[in-house]
Amino acid sequence: MAKKILVIDDHPDSVFLMQERLQREGYEVITAYDGQSGLERAFNEIPDIILLDVMMPGMSGLEVCRILVSTPTTKGIPVIFVTARTEAESTREGLQAGAFDYIRKPVNKVDLLARITSALKLKESTKLLLELEKIDTFAATVVTANHEIKQPLTLINLSTASIRREINKEVISREAVLKKIGFIETAIKEINVVLEKFKAIKSPNFSQYINNIKMVDLDTPSDDKQ
Repeated sequence: MAKKILVIDDHPDSVFLMQERLQREGYEVITAYDGQSGLERAFNEIPDIILLDVMMPGMSGLEVCRILVSTPTTKGIPVIFVTARTEAESTREGLQAGAFDYIRKPVNKVDLLARITSALKLKESTKLLLELEKIDTFAATVVTANHEIKQPLTLINLSTASIRREINKEVISREAVLKKIGFIETAIKEINVVLEKFKAIKSPNFSQYINNIKMVDLDTPSDDKQ
């Protein structure tokens, strides 16, 4: 599937030039001619990259970029500023706004394609790292659940086995049965405590278990609660 690039620029000739070049390279190009419509297209289309003019009437490219990087659905999309401004202060402002890179006008085709390729590689690498992080988090959760719940589950199994033996006796000790039921109730409470800790986690912290295996730290507040 062709990568989708959104071009936002208030100069139709600049848009046409970049659209023609990019389509020749096999990219799908969508366009917008002001900041507000550019945001709408970004939110609706979720492009792979956004080429954004800095100087636009109304909403500037800097404003658009700040909104894009602060919105969950678009914050992972690399934004490349396309601008005629060359001063260092302008570049600094753009990078502080969240831009991935800068391209100077007039746009050089080789430079344009190289920077797009670089941005796409970064996006794919970031996506891969996020997937690996999810896998690691899942594995750590399984290890933690097994570690934390194994003991109370063992207690439940032993207690039910003891109750089964007791009720098979000719004379059943009510006191013994109630004692084992108490063990089961305690174990259930311990499991519920563990499950509540899992539910409370928003951004997990990890601790080392054994042999480079990690566990979710249930006793340390998650990062977003600190």
